[in-house]
Amino acid sequence: MKKSMLESPHRSYVKINSDTFTPKKSLSDRTFYGLIYVMTIVAIIVTLYPFLYVLSISFSSVEAIDQQKVILFPVGFTLSGYKMVLQYQELWVSFYNTLWYTFVGTVLNILFTCLAAFPLSRPRFFLRRKLNFFIAFTMYFSGGLIPVYMLITSLGLYNTRWAMVLPVLVITFNVMICRSAFEGIPNEIFESANIDGANDITMLFKLAIPIIKPTLAVLTLYYAVYHWNNFFSALLYLGQQDLQPLQMFLRRVLIMASPEVMQKMGGSMSTSALAVSTLQVRYVSIVVSILPIVTIYPFIQRYFVKGITLGAVKG
Repeated sequence: MKKSMLESPHRSYVKINSDTFTPKKSLSDRTFYGLIYVMTIVAIIVTLYPFLYVLSISFSSVEAIDQQKVILFPVGFTLSGYKMVLQYQELWVSFYNTLWYTFVGTVLNILFTCLAAFPLSRPRFFLRRKLNFFIAFTMYFSGGLIPVYMLITSLGLYNTRWAMVLPVLVITFNVMICRSAFEGIPNEIFESANIDGANDITMLFKLAIPIIKPTLAVLTLYYAVYHWNNFFSALLYLGQQDLQPLQMFLRRVLIMASPEVMQKMGGSMSTSALAVSTLQVRYVSIVVSILPIVTIYPFIQRYFVKGITLGAVKG
């Protein structure tokens, strides 16, 4: 039979070993995979080039920037832009505020997301269906910006750090992802723990949460990136500049091009440092603001596929 397969004029096979034969890829298959590879390479270039360009500008000399010599790699490597930006005190104040909002907000987000998702995943919870409906309802309808602003001010949260954390304590979509992950855990595990005397709190923190760690890793990144990039809440609720996050500082530098900020940056610097262009200051600020979150991402990226699909398919 193997001999007849090898001698068939209609199909060609490549011998892998004595018992396995794999058909060759046809011309259409090779063309298709070739197009996929080309499209992937183009997508990588399109998405990666702007970041490399910003990074190169931040390390290039003023002369190279003014003469538009920077295309991909730094020209006239210098750290003068970083020296000027990193000596600006307001940058570090806003950086600390962002770290506080990101750390405290993410920890509370994960805690309350788990507390909300776990009972909604248990079939014996009698309000499960009704609460699931109301939670899903908030994904499509909300009270609006003005009522939320009035609520925040009436609660005394205006110009406080908690105005950046409490209004977004739980995000509905993330609760649904976490709920699906909890539903993917076999019910027999909870029944066995219940027989051994474990209550719901014990089952949540010692059984359920360790099992869905990949999902929680993904949600942690989602929440952390949200808090790190959040500027709209600060624009609404934080009038004091010493409470504003890093994104508000970037807004003044990048969008508003605040003369006050630029003057303060260069006021205490030497004459040579004052020559650093405004464009370079902007790009240095971008690199400084995204560096921490880019550093953390590779450590969590491996959980993405498993974390998102955990609990999505039922057997």
